[in-house]
Amino acid sequence: QVQPVESGGGLVQAGGSLRLSCRPSGSIFSMNAMAWYRRAPGKQRELVAGITGDGRTNYVDSVKGRFTISRDGARNTAYLQMNSLKPEDTAVYYCAVDYYSDYDFLTGDFDYWGLGTQVTVSS
Repeated sequence: QVQPVESGGGLVQAGGSLRLSCRPSGSIFSMNAMAWYRRAPGKQRELVAGITGDGRTNYVDSVKGRFTISRDGARNTAYLQMNSLKPEDTAVYYCAVDYYSDYDFLTGDFDYWGLGTQVTVSS
């Protein structure tokens, strides 16, 4: 079982911060690429941030300068630091993990997905 488990979501006021974590359960292998996606009510899923196996990152324009994706040295846990949160950041955030280098950020083609964690930002 290598399904990612997200944690760290919650309710925060606008301008506040949250740190999401993603850790595959039961895996002894290191993640390759991974990404954070979100789905807001009534909207399509969107890529928030991604990180490749060699550490390159990319972000959706709306979170640049506010969110930071990272991973630990052993590549077993990934994080999304979210600062200066806005009400429009309210969504369910999902972690997606690749092990076999066959991922696609645009299509969301990853080996495993987490069940999501709710982030709610109040105005």
